[in-house]
Amino acid sequence: MEWLGYYNYWVFAVLLMTGFYAVIARGNLIKKLIGLSIFQSAVFLMYITMNNVEGGTAPIIKPGAIDQLYSNPLPQVLILTAIVVGVSTLALGLAIVVRIKDTYGSIEEHEVFEADTQP
Repeated sequence: MEWLGYYNYWVFAVLLMTGFYAVIARGNLIKKLIGLSIFQSAVFLMYITMNNVEGGTAPIIKPGAIDQLYSNPLPQVLILTAIVVGVSTLALGLAIVVRIKDTYGSIEEHEVFEADTQP
């Protein structure tokens, strides 16, 4: 039952595959963007899980504190930056989907492709 201790990694794998499936298998552009967002959330979870330090404290050095175990704040900073980039990417994707809807009248991938390839 040791594998149950790695439930964060199991959740990561399930979210990653769910997001990947939504991006690959769905034809609706909004569903593809939601799948991309789920995929990004899985990557965020992986980075945060890997940074977990048992018994680690914030990296604030106090006078007289020797042999303290500190957590590295860099992964959290990178994830915050990635969240901002992810939200910006999602907003841009939604704006593009709105323009596609206005131009082609649909957000289904196959309908847009058919309308674009007709003479």
